[in-house]
Amino acid sequence: MSSSLINISAQLPSIEIPNRNWPKWISAAVSVLLVAVIGWQLGQLDNAALIAAIPSSPGFWLALLAYYLALPTSEWIIFHRLWRLPPGGFAALLRKLVSNEVLFGYSGELSFYAWARRHVGMSTAPFGAIKDVSILSALAGNAATLVMIAVAWPFVGHVGSVIDLRSGGLSLAVILLASILVGLLRTRIFSLPRDQLRFVLRTHILRLAATTILSATLWHCALPTVPLTSWIVLAALQLCVTRLPFVPNKDLLFANAALLIAGPDSQIGRLMALTAGFILAMHLIVGLALSTTNLVREARS
Repeated sequence: MSSSLINISAQLPSIEIPNRNWPKWISAAVSVLLVAVIGWQLGQLDNAALIAAIPSSPGFWLALLAYYLALPTSEWIIFHRLWRLPPGGFAALLRKLVSNEVLFGYSGELSFYAWARRHVGMSTAPFGAIKDVSILSALAGNAATLVMIAVAWPFVGHVGSVIDLRSGGLSLAVILLASILVGLLRTRIFSLPRDQLRFVLRTHILRLAATTILSATLWHCALPTVPLTSWIVLAALQLCVTRLPFVPNKDLLFANAALLIAGPDSQIGRLMALTAGFILAMHLIVGLALSTTNLVREARS
């Protein structure tokens, strides 16, 4: 019997062991792409104009820094709860943010997934948790957008041009449909237990509330004479723009939309363009530092 088993096993095809280094190569590839794109975009920035237009209000810079760090901070809280993510994971989440904003949407999730496979000690793959967190972020963003649209709707006509109602209605329908589909299919989509899903959703909602307030705060610090209704409309517009999938540099897209609504000669339009320039500069500086450090680390390992 033993000899026959040996003969059978000898005839079986050999099984190739998958390359366990693929997360390393994905991480390195994203880093190289980031460095290349960041190098090109740094050359396109009008550094002199940005430096000349620096606001003097400390409140503006504090609010801008808090706004920039809000997303990676909330995600670190979430993944610390789910995985006991170490403090070093914050840099990976910052890199995820920069990848999504500088390269293309969800490239950051791919990079973070590769990082988690290598650095987080789990018995199961982290894909399910990352997927659930991303879906709940989109669901919370849709809900927050609907609320802000309802709040801002009476004031739309007070801020420059009137928004196309048909486009606004179509966008609203898409947001509602996406939210309804996620709600109907939640038992088939999500992998995490219900208590963890509720925690993730609450964290996302709190983060969206904080970033909306921070946006209005930094705008008010720069232009304290502008009425609150203008900031409400622009906050709703900002949330609408962030709902667009696969679009990099959403802050620049929002600045362009604000210029169309408020007018290119308005102080509001110039402030939106300036803020978008500062945020892009922060993305490029942070991304260049993190990607260079990651490439050096991968070369040594």
